[in-house]
Amino acid sequence: MPEPKWRPGKRVAIVGGGPGSISAGLAFINRGYDVRIFERQPECKAIGGAVLLSTPVLAILRSYGIDPKDFGSYTVTYFKNKSGLERVKLPFNPDIEKSMGIKGWHYGVLRSSMFKKMLDLVPNDVIYADHEFTSYIEHEDSVELLFKNGHRETADILIGADGIRSAVSRQAFGEPQLFHTGIRLWLAWCDQIPDIPPNYGSVSHDWKHQASFFPMLHDGKLGFEWWVVEPSWDGKPVPEDPKAHLTEILKDWSQPMPRFLDATDFDTQVYRWEIFNRPSMKKWSSGRVVCLGDAVHPVSPYAAYGMGMAIEDGYFIAKFLDGVDLRNQSAISAGFELYEKQRVDYVNHNVEFARFLGRMFHCVPRPFAWLRDWIFDYTPLLSNFLKDGYLKKSEEETLGLKELQVTSS
Repeated sequence: MPEPKWRPGKRVAIVGGGPGSISAGLAFINRGYDVRIFERQPECKAIGGAVLLSTPVLAILRSYGIDPKDFGSYTVTYFKNKSGLERVKLPFNPDIEKSMGIKGWHYGVLRSSMFKKMLDLVPNDVIYADHEFTSYIEHEDSVELLFKNGHRETADILIGADGIRSAVSRQAFGEPQLFHTGIRLWLAWCDQIPDIPPNYGSVSHDWKHQASFFPMLHDGKLGFEWWVVEPSWDGKPVPEDPKAHLTEILKDWSQPMPRFLDATDFDTQVYRWEIFNRPSMKKWSSGRVVCLGDAVHPVSPYAAYGMGMAIEDGYFIAKFLDGVDLRNQSAISAGFELYEKQRVDYVNHNVEFARFLGRMFHCVPRPFAWLRDWIFDYTPLLSNFLKDGYLKKSEEETLGLKELQVTSS
C-alpha cells in the first residue's frame, strides 16, 4: 500500500488523539494539508462521560461535516440553591442564535458519541496508534519527532495535543507546575427519566457542593448528564462506595437531583476526576511547535468548556496557517502569533474565572458561605457576575466567527 501524501510545506504532525487533536487534523485536512496524528494508545478514544458543548464549538463541528441534528437539544440553564430556589436563568442572545443558526447556548452530548462522529470524518492512514511520543528535534526547515517504538517522523510543524501531562509542552516550555484546584468532580450520565421538563438544565449549590444536570443525546437517544462537585485536595481518600457517598451528599437536595442516583449504573456511567490546573501561559508556541487544549490550559469543570476549548484551538490553528508554506518559519511564526492573539487571553480568562468559581463555591468557610449564599439567593450579584464574567466574552468570540455564520449579525 502506498504511503499517504506527505509533501514538504504541507506536513502537519499532531501528537495526541483526543478531540482537540482530531479537530486540528480535520481543520488542516480541509485546508489541503497533509496530516499525521500520533496516539500512544492502541486507538483514539474519548475518556469520560457527557459534556456540554457551546454554540461556537457546535458551529465548528458543523463546518467539519457533523450533522446539527446530532447535537441534541438546546438547554435553558438555571442556577439554583440546594432547595430549588432560582438564582439565575442564563439568557440566550438572539443575535447569536440568528447569525449562527443554532438555538440556545449549551448542548449536552455523550463525549464518546460526539468524538466517534469526529473520528468518522478522519481519512484512512492519518492516525498512527501505538506511537508514544518521546521528544522532538527542531531543524531550520523542519521538526523531527521521535517515538518510543523507534519510529521517527519529519514534519514541517508539530502540534502538541497530548493532554495535561503533555510531553510536547514539557519539552517546549518546561515542567507544567500542575496544582490541585481544591475540587473533585463526579461526572455521570443515564438514560431518559420521565417527568423532567425538556430543554431544562440546573446548576445548584449548597454551602460546599455543586449538583447539576443537563439533557443530552447519546447515539440518537435522549438521556441526562449529571455531576457533583465537592471539596478535595491532592491525596484525598477515594470513597469505597461512590453511590453511598453521593447519596449522602444529595439526600436533602431538591428534586429531581436524587432521582439520578438510581437511574445510573455506577460501574459504567460514573467517572471521578481530581481537578488539576497549571499557571496561565502567555505563549503556546515555540519555533515550529505549538500546543492546544489541556497541554497548555487544563480547565476546571466550572467552565463547562474543556473539550470545547480544545476543539476551538484546533480550528483556529489551522485557520491562521491557511495557505501558508510550512517550510517558511517566519510565516509559521506569524500564524502562531495570530492564533495566540485570538486564543490566549480569552482562554486564560475562562480558565481563571472557572478556577475562581471553584474556590468561591467550595473553599469558603461556613460562616462566610452562609453570607455568600444569602447574597446569591436574594440579590442580582450572581446574575451580573455570570453574564459579565462568562457569557459576555464568549458571545463576543462567537460573533467574531464570521465564516461560520449562516446569516450576517
